[in-house]
Amino acid sequence: MLLPIENLLAKDSVLQLRQHLENAEWLDGKRTAGALARNVKDNLQLDENSDVARSLSQAVMQAISQHPLFVSATLPEKFYPPRFNCYQGGGSYGLHIDSSIMKRDDGATVRTDISGTLFLSDSDEYEGGELAIETPFGAQEVKLNSGDLILYPSTSLHEVKPVTKGKRFAAFFWIQSLVPDANKREQLFELDQSIQVLTVDRGAEDQEVRRLSGLYHNLMRLWSQP
Repeated sequence: MLLPIENLLAKDSVLQLRQHLENAEWLDGKRTAGALARNVKDNLQLDENSDVARSLSQAVMQAISQHPLFVSATLPEKFYPPRFNCYQGGGSYGLHIDSSIMKRDDGATVRTDISGTLFLSDSDEYEGGELAIETPFGAQEVKLNSGDLILYPSTSLHEVKPVTKGKRFAAFFWIQSLVPDANKREQLFELDQSIQVLTVDRGAEDQEVRRLSGLYHNLMRLWSQP
């Protein structure tokens, strides 16, 4: 499932992030790429160990972890915290699949079930730079505005097309979900969204709302792997 979430980060928050990113010291992105990905990766990344990167990462984490649609769609158990990249001057990232297991600085491992890209540049600030994600229905190209997030399966082949003009800033991160199976996770998401709509329409005390809520939690109990 490809899920865009608009305005996850407010415009004033994006502007503050951008001010830091514009003045930050950037490193060659190849330094964090695996053996195969290194051959197709041509971008810049913020040093994840710098004070600026840590501070910005915490700010993004706070925003995403409190967003109800994000939580409903991902059912997060662990995060690989946000990092930041920049594409410019023809920079791109060819077709690749993200690593299945990543190790955080604290030593914890994260199974990458879901990938997230938070756009920090508006679509008219640069040319090219589409995030192309392979799906059963062909490649889907994504180019959102600043503050918008796209979620997609980490099992997907994907690429960032060359940025031929301007700069494309973004944050990227991964989620280990309580429900590893993507199909089951999508069904739970659809059920939860329906429950929320019915709750507004009928009220939380409605018998059918209670019945569906019970079904949701019983499926979570059955399918989750905490």
